[in-house]
Amino acid sequence: MREQLLSTVRHNCHIADARHAADYTLCTYLMKMRELYRWEHGYPLDQELDSNTVGEWVRQREAYWESLSEQEFRALPVNVDRVDPFDHDSVNECLLPHGLVYSSGLGRQAAAHFFLGELLEQKHCDGYTVLISGRELARDLVSPPAMTRGNVIFLRRESLKRLLWERVQEWRWNRCENPLGKALLHYGLDDDLEAGLESLVDDQMEMVLLHEIGEVNAGQEIESAWTSQLMSVAGSRAELQLRAIRDNLADAISTLPFLLANGRPELIHFYFATFGPMRRDLSPSIHAAYQQWCESGDLRVIATEVERLRAHWEQIMRQAMAIRGERPAARVTALIEGNRL
Repeated sequence: MREQLLSTVRHNCHIADARHAADYTLCTYLMKMRELYRWEHGYPLDQELDSNTVGEWVRQREAYWESLSEQEFRALPVNVDRVDPFDHDSVNECLLPHGLVYSSGLGRQAAAHFFLGELLEQKHCDGYTVLISGRELARDLVSPPAMTRGNVIFLRRESLKRLLWERVQEWRWNRCENPLGKALLHYGLDDDLEAGLESLVDDQMEMVLLHEIGEVNAGQEIESAWTSQLMSVAGSRAELQLRAIRDNLADAISTLPFLLANGRPELIHFYFATFGPMRRDLSPSIHAAYQQWCESGDLRVIATEVERLRAHWEQIMRQAMAIRGERPAARVTALIEGNRL
């Protein structure tokens, strides 16, 4: 059963990639394909890859995806049943006792994601079931390190480690005196790269979990409207902006209060090092508060801004969810861009 299940999940991953690989810019696409090649072939993170070999693999994979363009996702063979690939609860009811974990769902631009991995840990936190995976057995091109479905939070340690390795590489090449550099100096990567990376992953697993809890809390009042509104603007700038303000709100609810209470400088630096361009564009004041903290060491400047951030984006989120009728994407964008904080 395991081999048939694995084959089916991988097949669904290929279909998802065939449908959505073209959503990325060429540069991002090639980077993701290179790392997918590394993962499929089991090469270490720091192993140099032959560009010609990777290029030929990409051409073969694209040809295979072309053959899948008209296919539908397959039901999963679980025990004697065939289960809908998006019914993760039914699948995991059978898999968790055997040390496996499965997740599925829709991400940006309504792109499907599927994943099968070895269960590393199962725990409960703030009313949520948290399923943490280790070695990944089936994944798609995007491979998000976290996803929440209902009251279940899926955390993927291997996926997160790959993302963090890219950040570490970036720092090792440039050695800039920026938020990333300030954060990574704490982990002793020059002395013991593997131990430092594992310590970084440990810390960021906690941060990712806090963000997921914050996202769920941020959506409690608007969840019924969230999915329909997101689908109405799928693929537009408005979709990215809605996700960005929900991320900002989630962190104001959960992640940032933890960072302020904990007070570890390396975690604060890393948080702002990974604060994406759109999130920074919509909430420039929180980044300005971070710069003030760097100069003064006074966390109160960030704490004050967090309170403003939460109240502001809660209000804008409610207004965005109320938008109906014609041209919702344009109206959502106008609302959000007219209310930067």
